[in-house]
Amino acid sequence: MNPVNYLYLSALLFTIGASGVLIRRNLIVIFMCVELMLNAANLALITFSRMHGNLDGQIIAFFTMVVAAAEVVVGLAIIVTLYRSRHSASVDDASLMKL
Repeated sequence: MNPVNYLYLSALLFTIGASGVLIRRNLIVIFMCVELMLNAANLALITFSRMHGNLDGQIIAFFTMVVAAAEVVVGLAIIVTLYRSRHSASVDDASLMKL
């Protein structure tokens, strides 16, 4: 397969994720769209790494996956806490938690 096809797929996945973050109101869906955007960026990094024949992009993608795993832990904890206190996972209800 041509590496350009992987870049097109990466751009499509990133666009779907970005539109999901901008349009949706549910925190879990927004969280999943952010993860989709990170995976699209990783796909682009690995594609460019393979095109140039070095491992730099793959190493950066690995560190991005580590940061995404930490984000999942913290993000899901915040979402669960918000859901327990407000019985909703809506972004509008999250703004009520401000002092």
